[in-house]
Amino acid sequence: MSIHAKVTRWRNVGRFCVERVTDYSELFSLEVEETRKRLVRELSALVALAVAGLFTLSFICIAIIATAWQTPYFLGVVWGVAAAWLLVCIVSLLVLRAQKPAQSLHVLKAEIHSDLDALRESLK
Repeated sequence: MSIHAKVTRWRNVGRFCVERVTDYSELFSLEVEETRKRLVRELSALVALAVAGLFTLSFICIAIIATAWQTPYFLGVVWGVAAAWLLVCIVSLLVLRAQKPAQSLHVLKAEIHSDLDALRESLK
């Protein structure tokens, strides 16, 4: 292969990369905006769910304890409620650790990988 052909090929690769950089920047800004919107929506829903759930569960626990107030099972009920909350915390921690983290910018990564594959193929 001549020097001229190699230079031409590398010039074409360079042109391709320069053209794709603008596409990457547009794709990056779109994905960041989409990720931000999704994150705000999910966090808002999660906070609302957590607050409502905690209030509901707190009042249920108070009702259970108040029901057993002047019975011989009072201390058992109180410790049972505490143990149930401990169990909920442990299960929540295990579920949280078992989850796969969300993939951000996956479209941009896929585009870059496909372009790198195309470049490798063109340079063979």
